[in-house]
Amino acid sequence: MDTALTEQELKLFVDSVRHYFKTTTSQAPQITSAYLATGEVQGYEFTGVISFTGSHTGQIMVSMPAKPLRELLLLQGERDLSDHNLLDAVGEIANTLAGNARKSLGAGLQISTPMKLQGASGIKARVRQHPYVITLRWNHQQSLVCIDMQRKA
Repeated sequence: MDTALTEQELKLFVDSVRHYFKTTTSQAPQITSAYLATGEVQGYEFTGVISFTGSHTGQIMVSMPAKPLRELLLLQGERDLSDHNLLDAVGEIANTLAGNARKSLGAGLQISTPMKLQGASGIKARVRQHPYVITLRWNHQQSLVCIDMQRKA
């Protein structure tokens, strides 16, 4: 059985990223690329990670620099732009994307609470040899979403 995500399942993540920014900021991001990573993916300063179990296994990671996270918080009326709040914001974005995935992939998809990481580092796949990476530009700032998941066999 092929456990890879289908093109339609991957598209739901792209659509979810667009919808999140459009709804939250009234400005849709530009998807700059979507590709299969062949090695470690270089992340940004703030990363939110949600792990999946159940019908699918793996994780989704949202990695962003501080500047667009601050801009997102300001657009939401938040004045506390501390690193703690930036970590909460990137974790919330990852959580929202995972929640949207559950709506499409079914209730059998169990999602963890967000794990939040600070400090630019490489993102290593745990499930797939070549995870799916979506790069985007929002408000002139680069970010990425890494989808390292597959259907359970």
